[in-house]
Amino acid sequence: MSIARRTGLVGALLATAAAGAAGGLALERRAVGRTRQGPDPDAAETWGELPADRVHEVLADDGVPLHVEEVGPADAPLTVVLAHGYTQELAVWHFQRKAFAADPAGARYVFYDQRSHGRSGRSPHEHATIDQLGRDLSRILEVTAPEGPVVLVGHSMGGMTIMALADQQPALFGSRVVGVALVATSTGKLADVTFGLPAALTPVSRRVLPFLTRGMRTRPSAFERGRALGTDLGYLVAKRMAFGTTQVSPSLVAFVEKMTADCPVDVIAEFYDTFLTHDKLEAIQVLRGVDVEIVIGTLDRLTPVEHSRAMAEFLPDAELVVVEGAGHMVQLERPALVTARLSELVARAARRRLTSA
Repeated sequence: MSIARRTGLVGALLATAAAGAAGGLALERRAVGRTRQGPDPDAAETWGELPADRVHEVLADDGVPLHVEEVGPADAPLTVVLAHGYTQELAVWHFQRKAFAADPAGARYVFYDQRSHGRSGRSPHEHATIDQLGRDLSRILEVTAPEGPVVLVGHSMGGMTIMALADQQPALFGSRVVGVALVATSTGKLADVTFGLPAALTPVSRRVLPFLTRGMRTRPSAFERGRALGTDLGYLVAKRMAFGTTQVSPSLVAFVEKMTADCPVDVIAEFYDTFLTHDKLEAIQVLRGVDVEIVIGTLDRLTPVEHSRAMAEFLPDAELVVVEGAGHMVQLERPALVTARLSELVARAARRRLTSA
């Protein structure tokens, strides 16, 4: 059997299991068809096409160019930097960006694509680590916000990026960094995550996933062909793995699925190992002197709610917002709630600046 055929079958098997599909591939494809034809309140959204006030590149410490887009006054007294997650792009902050552009609240908002994601440059495979992402965030701050107070917002891998920066430069927190939002993220123990799979399938997935990632690194073209065969399953997995019980518009699901599909399989594979070794619980103790919001959905299958509760116990002054019925992409699934929490965090940071001035 060819590698493309093998990887296509294994990928389809895992996708079907992850989506909870017991009725067979044909049944799942029919389900996708019905889902795509459902009500679509977000059909008019221009995903990934929102205007920016300024667009530029920041060179990471190893020379990788990082794509940056800014919204809001260039001379604003407060800067908010938002970091996206694994296999995503800066466009994942779509709804928040629209709201901030309409009412910047005296802040400047910096959105950037993580290395090897979106419009940023490809990373050397040995630098596809969360610690390197922390150094990238440090460079973003050096270039875009060399002075003044900063609020950092991170979703999933973006939250881990903030933790890596806290580990590397604790003196920044409480002095320059005055607020942090950790959205659907984790300090570690990601090797134990079941991804919502039935308990009987978890041991299988733990054996198969390392095999798949090795193959994705060494023979990415074969895996790309296998992934192309499972377009409908990719949509269904995006819906069930990224979102919770809320009715989600088909165009929103398609947007998330496309971001993942646009992320090369070798990039997916290169970052896989860093999640298994990610352990930053002790590092986040420096956030105890910072205003912290922790946001998590109760049906997050990728960074389960228990991980956010553990962070909240470690950071007793943090605000823990548990969103009932929401999944991993909580900022897209419940945009008004998440935007309101982020806006309040920014407003508190702005008020503190005025008080201390």
